Amino acid sequence: MNRIAALVVCTVLSCLSPSLLDAGIEETVSPQSADVAVPLPQIDAAHTTWMLVSSALVLMMTAPGLALFYGGLVRKKNILGVMMQCIFLMGVMSVVWALWGFSLAFGTDVLGGFVGGNDYFLMDGLLMQLYEGEPAAPVWGETGVPAMIFMVFQGMFFIITPALICGAYAERMKFSSMVLFSVLWGTVVYCPLAHWVWSDNGWLFTGKYEAYDFAGGTVVHISSGVSALLCAILLGPRIGFGSEPMPPHNLTYTCIGTALLWVGWFGFNAGSAVGANSAAANAFVATHLAAAAGVVAWAGMEWLTRGKPSVLGACSGAVAGLVCITPACGVVNPLSGILLGLSAGVFCFYACTTLKSKFGYDDSLDAFGVHGMGGALGALLTGVFASSSVGGAGVSGLMDGNVDQFLNQVISVVAATVWALVGSLVLLKVVDAMLGLRVSEDQEIQGLDLSQHGEEGYIFL
Repeated sequence: MNRIAALVVCTVLSCLSPSLLDAGIEETVSPQSADVAVPLPQIDAAHTTWMLVSSALVLMMTAPGLALFYGGLVRKKNILGVMMQCIFLMGVMSVVWALWGFSLAFGTDVLGGFVGGNDYFLMDGLLMQLYEGEPAAPVWGETGVPAMIFMVFQGMFFIITPALICGAYAERMKFSSMVLFSVLWGTVVYCPLAHWVWSDNGWLFTGKYEAYDFAGGTVVHISSGVSALLCAILLGPRIGFGSEPMPPHNLTYTCIGTALLWVGWFGFNAGSAVGANSAAANAFVATHLAAAAGVVAWAGMEWLTRGKPSVLGACSGAVAGLVCITPACGVVNPLSGILLGLSAGVFCFYACTTLKSKFGYDDSLDAFGVHGMGGALGALLTGVFASSSVGGAGVSGLMDGNVDQFLNQVISVVAATVWALVGSLVLLKVVDAMLGLRVSEDQEIQGLDLSQHGEEGYIFL
């Protein structure tokens, strides 16, 4: 009788809430006791190994990669402020992603497909379960990769995206305001945009307006870049901007950070294939060649216009090439990757020099010039060079006469830009009303290391 009663309860609950059954009932009523065959998930060891490595590589991009890259570019009184922003975002954004962010990005459509639902709140459906009496991890779709590893991999993108914005308001934003803004921004701006672009039913992922964004040109770089520009404008320039020199205090750090970003980007792009397969191989090679071409292009532009190529220019060119290839690496071949890298090096060089000088905004570390402009260029060129030999049947771009695909890329750029600008504007106004955005004049002159954290990066200098 007990077995029959358990079977009845299990059946009723499965009709009312399958997720509840998965989360708890099958741990107390095993498949064998209910005479229901639940096979063990088929884990692909090679794919899972690559995704574990890729997740670690992408995490490395935030710290030490971005922390050193940005840290070397600020004045020495603000290096710990930048590093604290990066390391703290690694913590707080990871928790947000696990509790509700992943579900909003990849859950079942709600609000007409605008955002995901509560399917994976508190990691529901992602945690270890009992199968045939043995504990095992559910897999993500047909990938053969444990769902919790897919969640973690995507979470690394969620971490680094708001960290990129830090480059625009460096040396002048309150730490408390940065934390609140980043959490709200990730929830309100990033998650819906990720749902549009990467969720199975996202309006930019499939259907009439399908746009190619293999690893985050729109979701990561355009969204962070245009939000960064808005932050820089609303906060205003740093004290002394335009009237006193503000050179990077340690380009050695910046160069090391660039190298770490370059290596980590292989996980960022090739990991987005969600497996050790030919798509990952193509993305890996295209990513490397685009970065290499970006170095040559930016340093070359400096050589032509200023007479000397700089380390900062070479580092900036590498990042610009990496940004530009990010949306395209799953649908263009490595030779096209070289063209994207060269284009990004030249385009972002002008964005960070001529454009920035003309309009006079203080984008401290060129987050908009590299990520916003480079991401938009990459999304558009993806619609030019996309090829079926890389992306599969039905994939093509302007070079193959597919004007519609190029127009879809334009729509994706506009949609990401508008959503990021509107969302960021509202959130910045809210945070400003609650906490204030900017440190006081005295605190800014003193430096964020001491005023916000009570520490100094260089005690003996």
